Amino acid sequence: MKIIAALFATVGSAAAFAPSSNEGRSSSALAAEKAFSDELGAMTPLGMFDPLGLVSDGNQALFDSLRERELKHGRVAMLAVVGYLTTAAGVRFPGAENIPDGLKSFPALMETSDGINVLFQMAAFMTVAEIVNRDADWLDKEPAEFIGDYRNGALDFGWHKLDDKTK
Repeated sequence: MKIIAALFATVGSAAAFAPSSNEGRSSSALAAEKAFSDELGAMTPLGMFDPLGLVSDGNQALFDSLRERELKHGRVAMLAVVGYLTTAAGVRFPGAENIPDGLKSFPALMETSDGINVLFQMAAFMTVAEIVNRDADWLDKEPAEFIGDYRNGALDFGWHKLDDKTK
């Protein structure tokens, strides 16, 4: 019995690495043409991943809005991870050495007046960052090159001087 099971396991593992005979075909669920299937991020095997069907009607404005939010929240999440790892490594501002890291920091900050001031400063910074980092149509500047381009003429690291291949 063990020999038969080992034989089936060997044949099954060899079949996993055998070339596929149906390379040009896909299942009917994936074969259906989806809106925005040629956009950046649409990759095989799923193509345009939209499980809730939010943009299945091809609404470009809604797609651009969702893409902008996706980029923005991704950037915030990356900064949050950097902040969490920095405090988990023990790096603290002067005067905040006894504040714990992670979510335990919020109750600790609420205990003192200095901690409440820190929370107000955080809220003020997030408000200013939200106001500054948005597509400012009222500014006399070139339009955004891509969804999520919030430079607004203030942050210029020479991106516009690069050719399309380098970008």
